[in-house]
Amino acid sequence: MVCAKSKNTPGKLEIRNSRVGRDYEIGDKFEAGIALKGTEVKSIRSGHCQIRDGFVRIKGNNAFLHNVHVEEYLFGNTNNHQINRPRQLLLHRREIDKLRGAQDIGGKSIIPLKLYAKSGLIKIQIAICKGKRNYDKRQDLKKKEQMREIERSLKKRA
Repeated sequence: MVCAKSKNTPGKLEIRNSRVGRDYEIGDKFEAGIALKGTEVKSIRSGHCQIRDGFVRIKGNNAFLHNVHVEEYLFGNTNNHQINRPRQLLLHRREIDKLRGAQDIGGKSIIPLKLYAKSGLIKIQIAICKGKRNYDKRQDLKKKEQMREIERSLKKRA
């Protein structure tokens, strides 16, 4: 299962969560490393990863990434990884404390925005998000439609 929003050009890996902007208001963003197995890294580099349903939970002094689907590596053997296992995120203590505070307040979620390669390592960008209500989504659609109308009128003028 290749993610629809993966940009797999040679040397560039970026898998985005397309539903975040539509369903959540994005707050503070963090960059984190992920503790992965070798077959997981190979599978992610080939683009076989889906982060759409993912979320982060804080347990103790560690952050864990849940519901991220990393397909089994095609050329792996019996030591292949589990598809939906929780993966530990590598963050600083201050960042974990800030995420724990947002999680404990309630009404906020910690959602992955994108998964990418940086200096040979797999990184994930996560954010503290607040769920949008239906009327918020309608207002966003109205704003988009107004912007389209403005762009159309500017094109007609030019």
